[in-house]
Amino acid sequence: MTESVRFRRVLLKVSGEALLGDQPFGIDEKVIDRIAGEVGQAVELGVEVGLVVGGGNIFRGMTIAKAGGNRVAGDHMGMLATVMNAIGMHEALERRGISSRVFSAVPMPTICETFSQQRAERALKRSKVVLFAGGTGNPFFTTDSGAALRAAEMGCDALFKGTQVDGIYSADPRKDPTAIRFERITHAEVLARGLQVMDTAAVALARDNGIPLVVFSIQEPNAFVDILRGKGRATIVADE
Repeated sequence: MTESVRFRRVLLKVSGEALLGDQPFGIDEKVIDRIAGEVGQAVELGVEVGLVVGGGNIFRGMTIAKAGGNRVAGDHMGMLATVMNAIGMHEALERRGISSRVFSAVPMPTICETFSQQRAERALKRSKVVLFAGGTGNPFFTTDSGAALRAAEMGCDALFKGTQVDGIYSADPRKDPTAIRFERITHAEVLARGLQVMDTAAVALARDNGIPLVVFSIQEPNAFVDILRGKGRATIVADE
């Protein structure tokens, strides 16, 4: 490691929508390549990186439930979308010479490895980026909850949530110009205020395991690396 960093092991959660770029559906190669490059820079700094990518750019399970369909079937389809995105991110990393492995909570051994905490731990220690797909492997849980679960299992120093804005606000700043931005806030305050940064299960799991949440804009180039270096703009959710 050539310089000091704020965290040695992190889990980065990226929404599927972030991969859309200017497209209405699927993966924008320019966006996924940029994110892969920033993850590679983090690895060069000596940071161990786990990565969870949502599936909203391909399919959202709640769309079936809202239409009166089977929520379980919808969530299973959403899990498959996260595997597709993880494979896409894996390929983007490998093209840059960044070693990575894909673990899925849902067994599909011909496509990727089935999640094992022990194997994932060994991969992280070997400076490989570890992609966690398939959510928790269970319906009724979001990929935010899956990210918080993997961050706890892997003993991460922080859970980074890449969003469309540069932190946590009292309301959506894109709709409410009077929204107040929080520089620092506790997990309990996030839950009490009902702030929609992650679902309540994910925030509570992070709180119970003492994992800070770092909420930043994934749209801002190099923001992830800047924050690791102690710079950048983000909201920190921590109880200390």
